[in-house]
Parts: sequence; structure tokens; C-alpha cells
Amino acid sequence: MRDLAGVRVLVFRVADRLCGADVRAVREILPRQVATRVPGADGAVAGLINVRGRLVPLVEGSRALGHSTDGGARTIVLLEVREQMVGFTVDEVIDLVSVADDDLSDRDDLPGVDPRLVRAVARRGDDTFVLLDLEALLTPILSV
Repeated sequence: MRDLAGVRVLVFRVADRLCGADVRAVREILPRQVATRVPGADGAVAGLINVRGRLVPLVEGSRALGHSTDGGARTIVLLEVREQMVGFTVDEVIDLVSVADDDLSDRDDLPGVDPRLVRAVARRGDDTFVLLDLEALLTPILSV
């Protein structure tokens, strides 16, 4: 986890869970827009959105994290994962924080979250959030 110390993290809420993404993967924050459904896509994929003439897959954050429905996501975090742009819906963007080494704990410390999708568990004041492993989370969804 030492490689995560000092990393800047975008903290957001997906359903009832606080999550974070390494800011180096974040390209933009956009308002929610209607996606064009793609037949045969994974259930977490809402479809494709147009971002300045580029078609980008839109992943429902709540479904990707194992919730049965979209929690009313109002915002899209545009991410770059393995050189591919991906929209990821979130309910609310909370803050941009730097994570100190003493704010991190092992990824197995937060029950209810698949540890394979989590790089670490971090603290922001009194709140705990999961620092998502974006590749582990999104690659299986987008490779279907």
C-alpha cells in the first residue's frame, strides 16, 4: 500500500458506498446524459454516450459494484482505463483528497465489498471509503 501514499483521490458516492478513484485516471466530470443501449452488453453497461464526437461506454456504477439498481446517479466520471475512455455513473462527487500512508488500511478491512475490486480502504475525516481498482472493476465488464 505504500505505492498509494500521497495519491490524490476523487471521492464519490455510489448508492450507499463512498468510493474513490486515483485522480490520474479521471479525465472529466460530466452531468448525466442519456445513453444509447448496446445489445448484448454486460448488464452494468448503460450504453454509449457521445463525448465531443467520441462514443464512450457508460457503466452504471451501482450495478458494477453489485447493487441491483441505479441509485439515481446524477453525474458521470469520465475515466481512462487501459487507454480506453469509460463513463462511470456516480450519485455524487464529494471531494478531491490526498491520501496519507496512515489513512490507508488493507482492502479486506471493509465488509460487503469484493476485495478484488479494491486497492485499499482509506479514511477521510470520520468517513471510510474504498479506493477502487478501476482495471479490476471495469475490464471484465467492458470485455464482454
